[in-house]
Amino acid sequence: MESGLLPILLFAAASSALAIGMLVAGSLIGPKRQTAVKQMPYESGMDPIHDAHRRFDVRFNLVAVAFLVFDVELLFLYPWAVASRNASGIDAAVAAASNAGIGLSRGLIFGEAMVFIALLAAGFVYAWRRGVFQWR
Repeated sequence: MESGLLPILLFAAASSALAIGMLVAGSLIGPKRQTAVKQMPYESGMDPIHDAHRRFDVRFNLVAVAFLVFDVELLFLYPWAVASRNASGIDAAVAAASNAGIGLSRGLIFGEAMVFIALLAAGFVYAWRRGVFQWR
């Protein structure tokens, strides 16, 4: 067996043994009496008063979708921010593009990022004016 594989196998064996040990210990030590109160659904410390399949307000979904859109789009800014932190990251991208026959410049990359941020801001203003962020 190769010596580089041994630590990985030991880690896998130790983590599997720990997981199985926790399951066994939980079943041996844990409470065993099932009462009606323990079987009742629990919702943030309050007794459930409605059916679980009731309709939710559309505004809940609008806020959730707006969060996902802005959160995921902002994730695209992280690589640009890391590359622009030092000039060598953008210079490497410009050099790679010029080697591929694509004419790029630092100004064009910065301009594209600013257009992306402007579109995000326009979407945020649109959602704000439509009342997505106001809970009534």
